[in-house]
Amino acid sequence: MANRDYVKRGASKKPVKRKPTPKRKPWRSGLLALIVLGGFGTGLYMLSQDPEPAAVVTDTSKKVSPKTEKVIPPPPEEKWDYVDSLPNREVKVKAKEQVISEIPYIMQCGAYKTSEQAQARKLEIAFQGINSQIRKKENSSWYKVVLGPYKLKRDAERDKHKLQRAKIEPCAIWKETQ
Repeated sequence: MANRDYVKRGASKKPVKRKPTPKRKPWRSGLLALIVLGGFGTGLYMLSQDPEPAAVVTDTSKKVSPKTEKVIPPPPEEKWDYVDSLPNREVKVKAKEQVISEIPYIMQCGAYKTSEQAQARKLEIAFQGINSQIRKKENSSWYKVVLGPYKLKRDAERDKHKLQRAKIEPCAIWKETQ
């Protein structure tokens, strides 16, 4: 089969006549810009002027000057006394006692098929200043990277957040069952 040129197939041979676009006159757009800028400038000038009130005539012989001295009222008195009593007050907080579990917590940061992958993860964790161990699962070829044991879950959470900030994820915390 011969190659065909599909682009030329639909093209007509007669040139299409287009209507000429009317040329814009540059002085019209310049005049419009001048009117807009003039209106904007007039508005700014009007806003910058300080309106003075007209002189009030009480007597025909006396004229009151428009700029009389304004009297500032005294500050209001406080309705509440916490402004004075708050610096002397002491707040007592009762903290919950931390529950120390008999079963320690451990954190696992990965399970890998090869020892090299587990060693690489252990090295990443070591760069964060946290000790970890590699445990081989019994009757399997899986290697787990484990941190701990932790007496408090709070300590395990602190290390987990430190590893998350270093983009070492996922890590899971649970009670050790050995």
